[in-house]
Amino acid sequence: MESWKTLSRRIVLDYSEFLAVEEHAVELPDGQIIPNWPWVVTPDYVNVVAITRDGLFLCFRQTKYAIEGTSLATVGGFLEPDEAPLVAAKRELLEETGYEAEEWTGLGSYRTDANRGVGMAYFFLARGAHWVSEPDSDDLEEQEPLLLTRAQIKAALVAGEFKVLPWATIVALALAQTEG
Repeated sequence: MESWKTLSRRIVLDYSEFLAVEEHAVELPDGQIIPNWPWVVTPDYVNVVAITRDGLFLCFRQTKYAIEGTSLATVGGFLEPDEAPLVAAKRELLEETGYEAEEWTGLGSYRTDANRGVGMAYFFLARGAHWVSEPDSDDLEEQEPLLLTRAQIKAALVAGEFKVLPWATIVALALAQTEG
């Protein structure tokens, strides 16, 4: 199989550092040209599942604008300009929770939307997490930190308590990575 080719692009909306929309002209492998393919540009981001030295999973209960009620959530945030994903993951863990971790494992990088872009997600598992300072988060949402056992986080995942797809995905990956 061959990839689609971008022939041209133009910005149709430059709303902020968090959102732009482009129109691409793309060529399909069979030669067909689509002159007006929409492409959404958002910042790349990280999500982290942190497991403490005691084997507890660190997460949050919080609100988000697009979610009715509350959701369980993982640590996460946007990459700063020219920031490496692992550096961002470590920064976000410390800022949001006051924790650092001894061992970091990459769980992959994933395009948020296969056809429209919408940023890259970089997932990490942080083991040996331990508290070192008060959180210094600038998040707009209220967050209630939680420490859950493996059984509790698995039950929460199965019950749909992680209401955002990247959060549910990274929790499932972390559980699979730590089986046994």
